[in-house]
Amino acid sequence: MKFYIFLFLSFCLGILTAQTKDNISSQTGYVKGEFVFSPEEKPTPQCHASTIEYTTDGFIASWFAGTEEKNPDVGIWVSRNVNGKWTKPVEVANGIWKDGKRYPCWNPVLFKPAGAPLMLFYKVGPDPVDWWGLYMTSNDNGITWSKPVELPKNILGPIKNKPVQLSDKTIISPTSTENDGWKVCMEISSDTGKTWKLIGPINDGKTYSAIQPTVLIHKNALEILCRSKQGSILQSWSKDNGKSWSELSPINLPNPNSGIDAVTMKDGRHLLVYNHTGMIEGKWGGLRYPLNVAISDDGIFWKSVLVLETEPGEYSYPAVIQSPDGLIHITYTFQRELIKHVVLDPSLIK
Repeated sequence: MKFYIFLFLSFCLGILTAQTKDNISSQTGYVKGEFVFSPEEKPTPQCHASTIEYTTDGFIASWFAGTEEKNPDVGIWVSRNVNGKWTKPVEVANGIWKDGKRYPCWNPVLFKPAGAPLMLFYKVGPDPVDWWGLYMTSNDNGITWSKPVELPKNILGPIKNKPVQLSDKTIISPTSTENDGWKVCMEISSDTGKTWKLIGPINDGKTYSAIQPTVLIHKNALEILCRSKQGSILQSWSKDNGKSWSELSPINLPNPNSGIDAVTMKDGRHLLVYNHTGMIEGKWGGLRYPLNVAISDDGIFWKSVLVLETEPGEYSYPAVIQSPDGLIHITYTFQRELIKHVVLDPSLIK
């Protein structure tokens, strides 16, 4: 009961915060917000699940889009930021498969390993229970792409959020499955993505139902934060570079069964983008708004510091990175019709 009371108070705090942030752009640390494409220029009726990466030629964003999620015409789209402006979106992958049928595409993830081409992971299949993983590479920072490569059986690639690369070049790819309960796994590669080792699942899908982990890097440990059905963001820790993980447990922020993303910043702090609403007694405590930013020194206690969206609607599935100049770049779904790009200056956020 105490846990649900906490969730209710967290929900109220989120709404109160949203209602008192009338001018979002005036918040300390907020640099700018823009759409990757305008409402008049949107290439498809719907879009969702964006990802963003930095390259030496600028930023690149990707998302899945079509008439509606799960429809066969949903493909993977890309836009590059050239000279400060986003290029016209282009479809770079579709779900046409070996049997001649076209399946919907899902959850692209951009990732640039050290000393290797830019990678674009995505999923194909009728639904999350039955999808399979693929990836493409680009040698020109996203202008052109290789043919899709199917990942090995039982390897899905990063399920929503970006992999991280450790100092020894090991890649930790956060993933999850939904076909036998919601379970979190890790895929680890020591050869820049040529081969992968599956770790997990780390939970049974019953005590906690969790998917879509995001990875944070601490001095002597790794941490993941996960979306859940239990009304709270969940955490797990590894002290052996991802080979084993602690049991999942809640942090002090709510989750309305919606995607999150986080990044460890250069100053050692951790930044999280999430919807500050939860679930109460198994029922929805709120939808996918407001959209908030929280910061933590230790990955355990989190403080909500900015609100990115306050109006009713869907503002969801954030992706977040830090560019070499120290700025934070976030993309997210805006009402299922647009992709929004927000820039923050974390040096101003305390």
